Amino acid sequence: MATNRPPGPRGHWLTGNIRPYEADRIGFLRRCHTEYGDVFSFDERTVCVIDPVVAHDVLARTGGDFVTELTPFDGPPDLEFAAASGREWTPARRAARAGLVAQATTTIDIRTAQILDQVLTATGGHEVDVLDVMRAFAARSIADHCLGADAGDVPRTLADAIAATAPFETASYAAPPWLPTVRRRRFRYAHRRFTETLSDVVARRRAAGDRRPGSSGAGDPTPAADLLDVLLAADPTLPDHLVVSTLRTVLIGGYGVPAAALTSIVRELALRPRLVARLRTDAGQAGGGRADGGLAGAVVAEVLRLHPPAWLLTRTVRRDTTVGRWSVRAGDEVLLNAFLIHRDPRWWPRPDEFDPDRWLAGGTAPGMAYLPFGAGPRVCLGTMLTRRQLAVVTARLAGRFTISSPDAASVGPAFAGRLAPAGLRARFTA
Repeated sequence: MATNRPPGPRGHWLTGNIRPYEADRIGFLRRCHTEYGDVFSFDERTVCVIDPVVAHDVLARTGGDFVTELTPFDGPPDLEFAAASGREWTPARRAARAGLVAQATTTIDIRTAQILDQVLTATGGHEVDVLDVMRAFAARSIADHCLGADAGDVPRTLADAIAATAPFETASYAAPPWLPTVRRRRFRYAHRRFTETLSDVVARRRAAGDRRPGSSGAGDPTPAADLLDVLLAADPTLPDHLVVSTLRTVLIGGYGVPAAALTSIVRELALRPRLVARLRTDAGQAGGGRADGGLAGAVVAEVLRLHPPAWLLTRTVRRDTTVGRWSVRAGDEVLLNAFLIHRDPRWWPRPDEFDPDRWLAGGTAPGMAYLPFGAGPRVCLGTMLTRRQLAVVTARLAGRFTISSPDAASVGPAFAGRLAPAGLRARFTA
């Protein structure tokens, strides 16, 4: 294949661009974008994309020319195995998507509000780390959606697995795959325990008998209680390992993104008392709130634009191909920068201004320049449920709690893992 690599900074002969990137991650990427254009090379095996059309093309070709869901270490990636795993997982994804869409109902809204009230009431009106609190809420909420009364220890093992993954998400340099580091041992232990916990729940539910949507064990009509019911009722029957892997994916996705987004929402509400007053009025006029629309929905859409938790979407090149007009090789990494796409003045008027009203009165995203949940065949499974959940929580925060924060005006975003305000603290008073 002819080499037609995109331009990019040369970097240090030994450390490449790691040092300037670590000093100011988004600043470095902005400078490269200005100097080299919408597609540039970060290093000899990594390409960055800040063109919405090219980004959507890469996402649309996931499963073919690109793969995702690679382990953070274990040596050279097995790209064909990753592609085959993605194909095997397709029936489970269809069932999970249908189940998550079906869960986006007023019943789930009520349960979401109940869990939020419990988590925030437990803070006792004390000043807390907002991200920690929202992680606790997200873990309980997504476990409840997926497993209902069987959630048990899942929120804790989920949080442990995410915590063990964080060092690999934030590090720019990976130690050799053969090196048995403490972080790797912690990662393997936490994820093995998380998987075993889910496997036990699936096995118990399977053994308990018929809980299919529309039928109880006694033959009486009953709706699906949770996502696990939907997966176990799938036709054709899904093997347990696919049920477990699907639950893992939904739980992990339903933990990190909502927690980060809610932390940004809390910051915006703490800074904007007039917006809080408008949300209260809007909820009152709607008879208690609009689950996925109205002003709360607009606030969510704008937070996801200005502060997208998944600010970098990663794909690995499966086989030699192109990104836009540039060549990439099998094994290269392609980083799609949602943060900079969402703040590009070519696509967005007043791109750095927080303005929920841009989404009201039929306002929509311009073209392909909005991808908070990705796109293509691997778009986030829980997009509809997550947007609804965030809107419900936004309305609940404004309507039931007074938020005071000593540092909302001064904290900045942490460009590592899921994007969220770094160290934001607040007090929630009912």
